[in-house]
Amino acid sequence: MADARNHMKVDVPDIGDYSDVPVIEVLVANGESVEKDQALIVLESEKSTLEVPAPSAGIVRNLKLKVDDKVSQGDAICELESAGEKTESTEAAEGAQTQTPSSVPAQEAAAVSPDSEPDAEPASNDDAAAQAAGIEVITVPDIGDFDSVPVIELLVAVGDQVQAEQALLVLESEKSTLEVPSPKAGKVIGLKVKLDDKVSKGDALLELEVTTGGKKSAAKAAPTKKESPVSNPAEAPFRKEKEALKSSAQALGAQKSLESPSKSPDSSAHAGPATRKFARELGVDLIGVKGSGPKNRILIEDVQKHVKQRMQSSVVTQKESGIPPIPAQDFSRYGQIEEVPLSRIRKLSAKHLQRSWLNVPHVTQNDEVDVTELEAFRKKANQEGDVKLTLLPFIIKAVAAALKKYPEFGSSLSSDGERLIMKHYCHIGFAADTPEGLVVPVVKDVWSKGIEKLAKDCADLAAKARDAKLKPDEMRGGCFSISSLGGIGGSHFTPIVNAPEVAILGVSRGVMKPVWDGSQFQPRLMVPLSLSYDHRVIDGAAAARFIVYLVELLGDIRRLSL
Repeated sequence: MADARNHMKVDVPDIGDYSDVPVIEVLVANGESVEKDQALIVLESEKSTLEVPAPSAGIVRNLKLKVDDKVSQGDAICELESAGEKTESTEAAEGAQTQTPSSVPAQEAAAVSPDSEPDAEPASNDDAAAQAAGIEVITVPDIGDFDSVPVIELLVAVGDQVQAEQALLVLESEKSTLEVPSPKAGKVIGLKVKLDDKVSKGDALLELEVTTGGKKSAAKAAPTKKESPVSNPAEAPFRKEKEALKSSAQALGAQKSLESPSKSPDSSAHAGPATRKFARELGVDLIGVKGSGPKNRILIEDVQKHVKQRMQSSVVTQKESGIPPIPAQDFSRYGQIEEVPLSRIRKLSAKHLQRSWLNVPHVTQNDEVDVTELEAFRKKANQEGDVKLTLLPFIIKAVAAALKKYPEFGSSLSSDGERLIMKHYCHIGFAADTPEGLVVPVVKDVWSKGIEKLAKDCADLAAKARDAKLKPDEMRGGCFSISSLGGIGGSHFTPIVNAPEVAILGVSRGVMKPVWDGSQFQPRLMVPLSLSYDHRVIDGAAAARFIVYLVELLGDIRRLSL
């Protein structure tokens, strides 16, 4: 047994003014050989991701951390045994390797091999190393105190050959991103999950036709250097450059994407969670990024280089397209200034709105609806019922009825502009103003819901939006959007189509106006409506018919029951 004095204790280094930082990934295991500067674990604070490197080469012993543990400077990570030392297990393994296959039974070889699986079945002398050993269901491993974690990426497909430890899919909780590796080599013969499914520990992920050869491949003996730590808080210059890259990447919103949209995002990219997180922050699809790491693994530096190249090509494209960039100015020359960072929601909204405005030929049709009777009914219902009714659920229900009569208003144009995608469902989004910016929750299955149910759904979603608790699924899948400024004021406005939808309805504050009834003027509550639409899909005549029908429905809500 090696002397304990020859073991180097590895602790969490100086990570700045941070404490209780969660471990989001453990990159090594006990008994694994590592090189100097190879990443051991990944930490993630509120502002940065940090890979902690090995201070020297050696063998990992006494690993003390697991995913979701929280650490601070000085906490123990593991011990590193000098690569020249030998333990009882390694000496036994080396001794076993010097014997011929016929002199050591397979059961004994498995018992002394440091990389053998406890539950692995001994291979027969007649079995070939690549012969299938059976079908195994791969399940979600222990992911800590998390439940119903969404699947954000599928990295394999049916028919793919995978190696031991190859990533199969990526899960993302509120605090961390986790790649689920394959415990064995084999062929994927069936998938049990799809994107956006939510899984917990023990849930089935896929079926694997296992091949013999053990959990670790031959590559285990020759460890590769993982991504170099670039997110250390001490590396302030890189963080500043990252923020600059992030802003520049988001400024390319006029493009449909930084990458080709024909491929599923990052589906086959070879990259770690830290790199994937970095790429998502910049809006980069890893499919188009060339990796410079071992086995073409994509490093954070590769993403950084890729964005710079795209930025340079974008400048050329922008000039050729006739859309000059807005020149930067030093406003401090004219007086005192203050720079206030945009919230994440505002940045995402800005990018999406700019893309929609540049790609969709907008036209806006305006009208007014008499809601005098509707308002009287609403107030009476609020006095008698338990659910508070606003004008919004009535508008949502009326729009849903109009979408049944004019389904092209709930459609989407295919990415190549050749086909119209008609949707046989009705999900309607509504713009919600929050302290962090504009979000659009989506009310699902509107056709099957009554006014009270729609009112409750709207209230629940609006509350989640204000508390920043909306889930991604609650902002996806819309067929049509409504932007209501009635609670603030103003008359007509021009809402921007929420692409890939093709139409949006703007609602302004109601005003009491004198309306001629044929014999005299009557005071009527009139609400302005503004219908913006994609002129590639909808022409002016269709838009006029749609908004006229909407005015009829809201002017006499009895029509909604027909």
